[in-house]
Amino acid sequence: MTLHVVILAAGQGTRMKSDRPKVLQPLAGRPLLAHVLERATGLGAHVTHVVYGHGGEAVPAAFPGVPLQWVCQPERLGTGHALAQAMPDVPDDAVVLVLYGDVPLIEAASLLPLVEAARADRLALLSVELDDATGYGRIVRDSTGRVARIVEEKDASPAERALREANTGVLAAPAGRLRRWLAGLSRDNAQGEYYLTDVVALAVRDGVAVDATPAATAVEVLGVNDRSQLAGLEAALRATIAARLMDAGVTLADPARIDVRGELRCGRDVFIDANSVFEGRVELGDGVTVGPNAWIRDSRLGAGCTVRPNTMVDGAVAGPGCELGPFARIRPGTVLADGAKIGNFVEVKQAAIGTGSKVNHLSYVGDAEVGAHVNVGAGTITCNYDGASKHRTVIGDGAFIGSNTALVAPVTVGEGATIAAGSTITKDAPPGELTVARERQVTIAGWQRPVKRRKD
Repeated sequence: MTLHVVILAAGQGTRMKSDRPKVLQPLAGRPLLAHVLERATGLGAHVTHVVYGHGGEAVPAAFPGVPLQWVCQPERLGTGHALAQAMPDVPDDAVVLVLYGDVPLIEAASLLPLVEAARADRLALLSVELDDATGYGRIVRDSTGRVARIVEEKDASPAERALREANTGVLAAPAGRLRRWLAGLSRDNAQGEYYLTDVVALAVRDGVAVDATPAATAVEVLGVNDRSQLAGLEAALRATIAARLMDAGVTLADPARIDVRGELRCGRDVFIDANSVFEGRVELGDGVTVGPNAWIRDSRLGAGCTVRPNTMVDGAVAGPGCELGPFARIRPGTVLADGAKIGNFVEVKQAAIGTGSKVNHLSYVGDAEVGAHVNVGAGTITCNYDGASKHRTVIGDGAFIGSNTALVAPVTVGEGATIAAGSTITKDAPPGELTVARERQVTIAGWQRPVKRRKD
């Protein structure tokens, strides 16, 4: 039986007080819905259907090229009505797993038993034990302990509201049976909606066994309705990721102050200091040290690299033993060879920096090829943009660039060349020679600095 996952994602989320649809609110740098879609893919879904409504085309537009069956629910009449919109594209011999676009932390281990139960012609629910189940539907069992029905809080009696076993809304069922049960739903309730939970009573009526499997933790079934709950999920996910990193051998100076907004892969003996942020795909080799307040995105750092405090690394590749920062900005297209050093208040982009080369202070190197064992002095800039086009600067192995030098691209500095401090280089500098390009110093005798007039 093929698996069809239906994700209900049409909620407006009025308590978020946002123009952005609720399922597109960010969690760990990605929309809530993206986390749920990832889970569906991991379960091997044959087709994933997403029912959307609020926000219109903004929701499908946020996932271009993703193979999904988008279903619009123009009129929102409850969860049962939402699921019914997707069912015409689901064959009777499939299994349907219902997930929610605002419940992003649910684990595959909690979902697989539901899918297997549905394949055995059962209705499977995911429940959770809560000390305070306010806001949740309650699972009502008969005298033998079997699930009899689910009652929504607004329709529950005081005794039913005292129950601690809550319904998460996540369920799995054979598609053919589910289709018939949805057709039998009624809006005769406090909210005037078609409750998906009412299919439980219909299954019991038909003699179909109903399983209620508890989630491993309450955290994974928490939903998002407001900013406070979103922040709570962010903290929960941060703690989960930190625990996984530490289990893999990473040392975190403060597990509560690391943000991974994507995928972070670490070698052995990696150290990450407080308030570091990782986005996209980041790889840290063995023995990498990341200082506090670092921001690293879509980059790969080789073994033994050191990222000093307050450094930004974006779309870069660094070989073993490189040193970055503090207060450096490494922009996309930067490739650092073994042992290269990028120092404080240095910006590098679209540049290859050779083995052992140093750009230590207050410099900008862009659209450049820097050879091995080059020293770039403080205040050096490659003037790579003429207002219309970018041009390249090439610096040969062993060159020495004096402080406060402007290299006006396109230009080549030869191997072993020395550029005198304060030079503006507009022509190629030959290898092995000293090149000086600056105005002759002049002193103007008797010149007086202007003096401000006193105000009466």
